[in-house]
Amino acid sequence: MSALPSPQARRRSRLTQVAGAFMPPPVFDFWAQRLHPTWTWERPLARVVGHMPAAAGAVTLTLRPNRHWPGALPGQHVNLTAVIDGIRVTRSYSLDAPVHADGRISVTVKGVDGGRMSRHLLERARVGDVLDIGPGFGELVLPAGATSPRLFLAAGSGITPLMALVRQLAAQGMPAPVTLLYWARTRAEFCFAEELRALAARHAGLDVRFVLTGEMPATDDEAGGRIDAALLDAVVADHARRQTYACGPGGFIAAVETLLGGRVPLLRTEAFTPLPRPPADDTGTVSVRLARSGRELQLPRGTALLDALEAEGLKPRSGCRMGICNTCACGKSAGAARDLRTGTVGEESTHALKLCVNSALTDLVLDL
Repeated sequence: MSALPSPQARRRSRLTQVAGAFMPPPVFDFWAQRLHPTWTWERPLARVVGHMPAAAGAVTLTLRPNRHWPGALPGQHVNLTAVIDGIRVTRSYSLDAPVHADGRISVTVKGVDGGRMSRHLLERARVGDVLDIGPGFGELVLPAGATSPRLFLAAGSGITPLMALVRQLAAQGMPAPVTLLYWARTRAEFCFAEELRALAARHAGLDVRFVLTGEMPATDDEAGGRIDAALLDAVVADHARRQTYACGPGGFIAAVETLLGGRVPLLRTEAFTPLPRPPADDTGTVSVRLARSGRELQLPRGTALLDALEAEGLKPRSGCRMGICNTCACGKSAGAARDLRTGTVGEESTHALKLCVNSALTDLVLDL
């Protein structure tokens, strides 16, 4: 049962209803932001208050959200929106630390070739810029009070949510053993390396190994090679009894799931690119009718609907582009779609078809 709203919340709600009759929220926002860039009626915004290099091709942004932001847990993502060349662009990024006591948060962003948002945040964003910010989402979070030994597996940008969990546990005194294996091609690409080494020196229960795929190991806390059973056995002898959290590109997560699926007490994974799947025979095009606009399009099978619609000049709302945040979800009243992550086919009507991870299999009717 949900809690009843507090007297303060009820008064604020009544005030909003009364004041809203005289000044619509967009008008209030327009004038309030002349006084302060993050003052709004109810729109969550965050101001950039720090912009620091994190590693080769990566930057850490410190943000101060306004009071309308509902928050996020360590390990979760938030959607950030910026206006880039006159176009609103939204992408999701993981918090790399728990929310600070003063409300500040931080995200570490790695530049992606052709990535409009990541290049903007890396190269053009400045202290004082204001971004739209969404609530936290994602399941790569720690259960409250758990004290089981854990194994964290991170590849590339997958370090950011796991770094948030490491920092969360370090603030609690590292209540259970944690081993972090962190893969990158070169040493220059490792984020948080100095801090992780300092935390490992301070906490006997934290073991950190930096795993290189493009350079030879040179220190005791480095290893080499891609993830496989031999590497896990050599570095984490008791990995079969550890709760395991993994984040990285699709191929890395597919390897983790193959190696550890059903073999560890708990396995939580998150991929920031599609997992490799056997190719489906989805060729040719289908007719996709957009019920609200009345448009009818010929879209290719085998291509994410979000990408196919954008190629036609449409701009559906989107966020993470990996099937987690539901920003792009829309209704489907007819037709079959294939989930590109799993290969499963959905023929039933739905109010929440994720455009970023589904392709058209037959003619479709979408609520767009």
